[in-house]
Amino acid sequence: MSYYSYDNGGRGGLLAGMPAAVKNIIIINVIVMLMTSLKENFMYETFALFYPTSPFFHWWQPVTHMFMHGGFWHLIFNMYTLSIFGSVLERVWGTKKFLLFYFVTGLGAALIHTGVEWLQMQSWLSQAAEGSTAAMTSIHLLKMTPTVGASGAIYGVLMGYAMLYPDTVLSLLIPPISMKAKWFVLIFAAIELFTGVTGTGGNIAHFAHLGGLIFGFLLIWYWKKRHTLYSRMD
Repeated sequence: MSYYSYDNGGRGGLLAGMPAAVKNIIIINVIVMLMTSLKENFMYETFALFYPTSPFFHWWQPVTHMFMHGGFWHLIFNMYTLSIFGSVLERVWGTKKFLLFYFVTGLGAALIHTGVEWLQMQSWLSQAAEGSTAAMTSIHLLKMTPTVGASGAIYGVLMGYAMLYPDTVLSLLIPPISMKAKWFVLIFAAIELFTGVTGTGGNIAHFAHLGGLIFGFLLIWYWKKRHTLYSRMD
């Protein structure tokens, strides 16, 4: 997937020219990925996000799971997207405001994801009370399944970019089409909603993605209402 690129003259390596928050988020994510490759079980059990009644749940996981990823390409896609769109937002808002936006959308994504899991859990608990072994298995699997990734915050960043620059044309490689940012995000939201509701999207936290989009929209709407959308927090 390709959006746009800029030339930094080849100076300073891959992270040259990136604003501070985006650069440091990428560095932390890469370090955590390396640590996970060395101590996978410990890292997942300690820092991934588990359902609150799981024996592996810790209070810090809604934050730490945002710095973990399920594989190399998961990390690459998220950090590439962050480097492109997050850099634009940080330059507009300043570091502190961008970090506020990033963590609000990431935590909002975790909240929506956990809320959907809670609804699933209530249904399975009712079935389990009636003796359903399938429901008992589902309850166990939910409690033992970790959630990782910055994708909720990344989708929030995409929403932020689309709301600030709705008519910017983005180009995709697969499929090879171009569209305005506002339609790009709306299509992504529709896909996430459809795959989340139908359960056809595989082992992906679709409602976390939707949560990032929703909280990104709400926070920008709030800033617009208060006429502070373009004010900086350096």
